[in-house]
Amino acid sequence: MSTRYISGSAVALVTPFRQDRSIDTDALRRLVQFHIEAGTDMIIPCGTTGESPTLSGEEQFEIIRTVKEEAGGKIKIAAGAGTNATLHAVELAKNAEKAGASAILSVAPYYNKPSQEGIFQHYKHIAEAVSVPIIIYNVPGRTGCNVAASTILRLARDFENIAAVKEASDNFTQIAELLAERPDNFSILTGEDSLILPFIAMGGDGVISVAANEVPSQVKRLVEAVRRGDLAEAQAINSTYRNLFRLNFIESNPVPVKYILARMGMIEENYRLPLVPLSSESKAIIDREIESLGLI
Repeated sequence: MSTRYISGSAVALVTPFRQDRSIDTDALRRLVQFHIEAGTDMIIPCGTTGESPTLSGEEQFEIIRTVKEEAGGKIKIAAGAGTNATLHAVELAKNAEKAGASAILSVAPYYNKPSQEGIFQHYKHIAEAVSVPIIIYNVPGRTGCNVAASTILRLARDFENIAAVKEASDNFTQIAELLAERPDNFSILTGEDSLILPFIAMGGDGVISVAANEVPSQVKRLVEAVRRGDLAEAQAINSTYRNLFRLNFIESNPVPVKYILARMGMIEENYRLPLVPLSSESKAIIDREIESLGLI
């Protein structure tokens, strides 16, 4: 087992909304209990899967505080707190820490396309503003820019509380460089459920998972099977849930995962614009898969 602070199976938690699009705190509390019972290692509300771009600062605080309170110390609570304006990202990070988050997931600045020095300065300001561990979130497919391995390693070495990266670049050359050059206390996590097996087999520490919203105990089992070197079990679990991992992105995340959770009776199927419900074609494809997996 890794001695690093951040490892294992973490869930990128959805934000349940009521029909009027307010936060459904009752459903949120049920989700926390679902993950405690499943053995999830860390819950991360208010990330991209939590529809963070549509949340106000007050809502972010309420969600984190509710999740923390419901968890009752039984599970680690990190929180999404990132945006593309550095001063606002600092404000969100401080807000998350005040609400009780024990770590912060901060997405790389999107749309602006800053230089690597600009990205470094962005995270430097966040690191100096809070005391809790920070997870860099590198997801070039959404942000439009890659946080280079050299920048991640520079941040990891220069700031004690920059503790991990959620690496969702799918760039295995970059991932291999990070694994080879990282400081001993720095965690490297995948953001792709479909890559859990090869990523952890290479030496990665775990996953921040979308599919764990639906099948948390199975994602946890997959992570642990690879970490202990039981590739036969890992391959069997991966094969069973491979299509689910893919279908969570049949349309924009988190629309598919929220649809599935609604079909499972966990939440109401409500989104905030500009996200809209799944097409009928996608619903039919997903329904066949989740029925075959016994989720409904």
